[in-house]
Formats: sequence, C-alpha cells, structure tokens
Amino acid sequence: MSRKIGIIGMGNVGAAVAHGAIAQGLADSYVFIDINEKKAEADAQDFKDAMANLPSYASIVVNDYAALEDADVIISSLGNIQLQHNAGEDRFADFPFTREAVYQVSQELKKLNFKGILLVISNPVDAVSALYQEFTGWPRERVIGTGTLLDTARMKAAVGDDLSVNPKSVSGYNLGEHGNSQFTAWSQVKVKGQDITELTSEEERQNLFMASMKGGHKVFYGKGYTSYGIASAALRLVSIILSDAQEEVAVSSYQEAYQTYLGYPVILGRHGVAAPVRLSLSAEEKNLLQESANLIRNRVQEAVAFFKEKYGHTSEWIFLQFSLWLGFQIWYNGNNYKIFRSNL
Repeated sequence: MSRKIGIIGMGNVGAAVAHGAIAQGLADSYVFIDINEKKAEADAQDFKDAMANLPSYASIVVNDYAALEDADVIISSLGNIQLQHNAGEDRFADFPFTREAVYQVSQELKKLNFKGILLVISNPVDAVSALYQEFTGWPRERVIGTGTLLDTARMKAAVGDDLSVNPKSVSGYNLGEHGNSQFTAWSQVKVKGQDITELTSEEERQNLFMASMKGGHKVFYGKGYTSYGIASAALRLVSIILSDAQEEVAVSSYQEAYQTYLGYPVILGRHGVAAPVRLSLSAEEKNLLQESANLIRNRVQEAVAFFKEKYGHTSEWIFLQFSLWLGFQIWYNGNNYKIFRSNL
C-alpha cells in the first residue's frame, strides 16, 4: 500500500523530519509546502539527488496543497525560530506569528477531503494543535501534537546520565505543556523497574527535572535551533501511525477532563488517538497538570477570540449556527406539513 507524508514548513525541523523519513523509507511519496518556494524546491532536488544512494525511492511534490488530500500524515513544522530568542525563554513568544500562519494554512487544509492524521510540531505545540483543530474542524482524535514526547525523552536521558543507565531502561513521563509549566510525574518514573524515588533524593529529582525542561536550551543556544531531537520524536509518531501500532505514547491531544490539548499519554494508531490512558498521579501532580492545562486553555481562548474579531466566526461557531438553522428548518417545515395535511 502506497504511503504519503506531507510536511508544511521546510525549515530546520521540517528538513530534518524529511531527511529522517526518506532515509528510513517511511513513505513512497512526499509533499513539501513552504512559503519560501526556492527552499522547498532546493530540498526536493537535494533529496532527489540522494535517491540513487538510498535503499528506497520516493517521489516529491512541492507547494501543492491539493496533493495533501490523500496523505496518511500531514506534519506541521512551520514557525519563526528567531522569535524564540526571548528573555523569558517562553515558547509562547512566537504565538502571534504562528497562530496567524496556522489560520492561513488551515484555510487551505479544510478545502481537502483529508482522512489522515495531522501531526503538529510547531510551537507552542499544545495551543497550535488546538487552533488547527478549531480552524479545520477535523476530528480531535486526528489532530495531535508532539507534546511532551521530546521532554520525556530529555528526562530519560538526564536520568540515564545521572544513574549511568541506558535511557531506554527509564520509563515515565513529563506531562502538561511543552513549555515552562510542564513537570515530570515522578510517581510514574521507574529505572529498570524500580521506583526512582528509591534511587534519588527530592533535590536530585528537581535537578533532573530542570535538566529535562532546559535540555533544549543548550542545543538552541549552541546552534540557534533544535532539530534532531524533535524530528526523531515526530518520526516515532509517524511510524506508530503508519503501522497502526496501538502504542502508549505521550502526545499533545485533547483531554476532555481539562478541556484542552496538553501532553499526556494516549494509545495511538492508524486513526489517531485510539483510546485514553489513565495515570495514577499524586495530588500534587494533579494540581500541576491542572495549572498547566489552565495556561494552555486560556491562551487558546484568547487566540480564538482574536480571530473571531479579526476574521469572523470560527468553524465551531459556524457549525453551531448551521445546526440551529437546520433544526429550525426541520421544525418549521414539519409544522407546515402538519398544517397542510389538516387543510386537505
């Protein structure tokens, strides 16, 4: 069966995702979308030049939204990395730019009869995932973000380094926002099956958390962007989706209990979020998750209000109004039919 992946935003992260996917042979065809058409064309040509030395072949189309319609996965990696250079090291710093780009891209996406999965990398990823779902009207289970998957990997790396173990022997999660309000759920973390609380002190765990949350800063300030870590996280999710692995993994998905998108484990498969996962968190962890959810939800609500004022109503509002109108028409026509029948 032919597989297709679309990538919107061919910057450092988008290009790293494309390289990893093509090198691994994840798909048979790709669609590259970028406002810098010369960059997208150059990347496409560069990959075409590489095909003869790769174990698999793939076709590449550039800047054709219509070609995304039958894609299995569309990946959003658009953004402006320069806006991440801010004193507060806040991933919401580029939200005014990203939310506008997401709105414009969504106008193209919602024209498609797309049945695949939209995977969001663009920061702030939780809020951006929520906006994509809002603007496209696509089912929530089919719009997800990388969430805290990278933060979780950074936590495992920090714990692995500290305890001299392979990070793959560390289990557990960072939860909440892919940003400053995230936290490590230490109640869930085990090292070779042993609770980490039995191996470390509270102070040591706090240092490990800071290392996981700030892990990307060393990379960012060293080379001006991050790419391989987040690309690997995205490619893992793509692989899970394409193979319908039904795997437990931390992503940004809509959590009904918190009424927003946030980083939390789900069962992921071919059709997106297949089932929820319920963690037994401590009271403190539940409070931290609620606080993180509140921050994300408030930012999303502010953005939706902004776009309602700027462009008119969102897809959800339009659907509600249409539903009310349709209900009225059914009621009105039904009553008229009854009156018509009574006059016969």
